[in-house]
Amino acid sequence: MAKKNQNLLFGLYDDEEVLLKAVKEANTDHLDIHDVFSPFPVHGLDPLLGLSESRLHIAGFFYGAIGTLTAFLGMTWIFTKDWPMIIGGKPYWSVPAFIPITFELTVLFASIGMVVTFYAINGMGPGVTNEVLHNRLTDDKFAIAFDADHSTEEDLKKYKAFLERSGASEIQTKEI
Repeated sequence: MAKKNQNLLFGLYDDEEVLLKAVKEANTDHLDIHDVFSPFPVHGLDPLLGLSESRLHIAGFFYGAIGTLTAFLGMTWIFTKDWPMIIGGKPYWSVPAFIPITFELTVLFASIGMVVTFYAINGMGPGVTNEVLHNRLTDDKFAIAFDADHSTEEDLKKYKAFLERSGASEIQTKEI
């Protein structure tokens, strides 16, 4: 199913402090911000936008637990049932010897699982191309975007006036 194109009115900002001030001002003016774009995480932006904490760390815990169980149960089966060997007087089931491999598989499963989950949730991956709002957003610019499709002419004028007043260096409209 193809996504519907969306018109966005956005303003580019040169500094994250100016961006934070503009978002606070937009909240005070009760403007409906569609999204904020940044080349790096801006501390304090999530609460201003009303975003909740990511649950990716919960998924990471479960992936790590699966890795721990896989390593521990795999080595238990291998060293007690499949290929029991007494090496240097150690028992078949030597838990301290399992710790390094268990740790490594925990980290491996957690990291790969979190990357795959992140990519799946965000619609990213090999062969996927996403349109960029503005080329400099991945480098050194910040943007506040407003939905231009579901806004009246009066709202668009209000958004443009806000962007000019709040210090946006450029104001553009783009269909993505």
